[in-house]
Amino acid sequence: MRVPGWLDDTRTSYNTVAVSYADLLRDALAGEPFQRGILALFAELVRAQGNGPVGDAGCGPGRITAYLQGIGLDAFGVDLSPAMIDIARRDHPGLRFEVGSMTSLELADGSLTGLLAWFSLIHVPDDEVPTVFAEFFRVLRPGGILLLGFHAGEGSKLKTEGYGGHPMNVYVHRRSPARVATWLDAAGFTVEAEMVHHPAPNVEGAFVFAHR
Repeated sequence: MRVPGWLDDTRTSYNTVAVSYADLLRDALAGEPFQRGILALFAELVRAQGNGPVGDAGCGPGRITAYLQGIGLDAFGVDLSPAMIDIARRDHPGLRFEVGSMTSLELADGSLTGLLAWFSLIHVPDDEVPTVFAEFFRVLRPGGILLLGFHAGEGSKLKTEGYGGHPMNVYVHRRSPARVATWLDAAGFTVEAEMVHHPAPNVEGAFVFAHR
């Protein structure tokens, strides 16, 4: 679906919820063994390519960036929301965080060994996904590893509040792994694995690994 103004709406919404979002999710990985295992696999695949810089696209307050750094990757984060980046820099002062959009990354061609989009594609409309995946392909070096985490399923829903009841105005898009894999194939990626996780009743998360 086409969502006019989605970048501005996403930026404004996450600026609004940044503090509550960071507080609610700060320690969430401690209770998510499947997610930790998937991140560990990502790290192993990056190391097999010789290590090198790893980008966390849509990093929010930096919790996943910091976790990747803690398990041995040279990770940095990029996020659309300046408020999120302020929190990431405050909470993880030794790491690099920059404001930016995954639709136009300020990174050199082939400069990354790994790239992660951890539930940050969920607000990207269908017609913008090819642009985002083209950027991911551009900044990864040959053999570079891509990991996507997203909400599985079908359809889109407008989210008008969240993370403590703060106002938001973003669409949440659910996609099947097969659909995402088709977009990745079209962008030139080789898809290596598609997984669906059921962390709670009627909740599905999906993970796709691919490489350039």
